[in-house]
Amino acid sequence: MAASTLTLAQIVTLALIQGITEFLPISSSAHLILLPALTGWPDQGLELDIAVHVGTLGAVLIYFRRDVAALIAGLGAGLAGRATAQTRLALAVLVGTVPLLVAGGLLVVFDITAYLRAPLVIAWATILFAVLLYAADRWRSGERSLDGLNLRGALFIGLAQVLALVPGASRAGVTITGARLLGVGRIEAARFSMLLAIPSILAAGAYAILHLIRAGDPAFGWTALLAAGLAFLAALASIELMLRWLRRASYTPFVIYRLALGAGLLWWAYGG
Repeated sequence: MAASTLTLAQIVTLALIQGITEFLPISSSAHLILLPALTGWPDQGLELDIAVHVGTLGAVLIYFRRDVAALIAGLGAGLAGRATAQTRLALAVLVGTVPLLVAGGLLVVFDITAYLRAPLVIAWATILFAVLLYAADRWRSGERSLDGLNLRGALFIGLAQVLALVPGASRAGVTITGARLLGVGRIEAARFSMLLAIPSILAAGAYAILHLIRAGDPAFGWTALLAAGLAFLAALASIELMLRWLRRASYTPFVIYRLALGAGLLWWAYGG
């Protein structure tokens, strides 16, 4: 169902949900899947998915513009044969992205993504990975910086990111969990998670745009621009508020929200 069939209120709601949840450890994909299922709204379609992801990508690029510039400079320095700390971090982001690209490609090739979108799968993934996030955040109290993250650690986080292909697991949630298990501090774990999102969203967006071109769907219009703009603003605010929160507290509120959401979904699915 194309985005043009949605009302203005539905477009605004979907864009804001995507923007708010994309970088929080609560699974944006689960929320976007569940909203039409629970409300009876039409599926938002690939066009709107692309638009809101472009918006959130813009937000993380703007918010972490200094980090992004440093990563690009680091890659350049590495290619010139003079590796820096930024070179190592850029390589860590690239290494952490490879497992997701490979696993995502296999899901597309074997066309099994639809089986992962069931409400029960989302419910159990939401609960299970909430517990893992809580355990990692509580049991590993280290405040290790990203400067100490080696490529083996980046690969471990990247392998954890593969689990995000299951809606409900949360890309932010599993990467933060992986980083916390390695002793990376809360803010640094969130920062690395958001830097990892950049190539992941770029790859997903490129695939979706290619799919649209092959399908002959119409080009983006005002609907897509509105959705992207709202998602951009919501994501900027969400990133800022989460990082402010993590300067003085833990991930526990996100865990509580996920447990409540998962329990509600199980109650709904099993005859509530």
